[in-house]
Amino acid sequence: MRSEILLIILGMAAATFFTRFACLALFNRSGVPDWLKKWLKHVPTAILASLIAPALLLPGGSLDFSPDNHYLLAGCVTAVTAYKTRSVIATIALGLAVMFALRWFGV
Repeated sequence: MRSEILLIILGMAAATFFTRFACLALFNRSGVPDWLKKWLKHVPTAILASLIAPALLLPGGSLDFSPDNHYLLAGCVTAVTAYKTRSVIATIALGLAVMFALRWFGV
């Protein structure tokens, strides 16, 4: 193995360890403050949105709001389904069905 790759792996391992250890050491005795708990509650939603938005809006590498953007159409239907039904199974099933239908029929 090349030494650069080994150094990168060791550096990332150290960075991961120290970021997690710092949180444990910092909040070990006092606990996590209430304001931070409220803020951290929104982190998973923000991360999920940051992963999904580029896939829906930039399927070919450029911004695409056209009806030919199947990802955006299926994503909108999926979002409405999730909001209305609050069912993970229904959301996934309808999202996959819409995407499959758009691809299959070439609408």
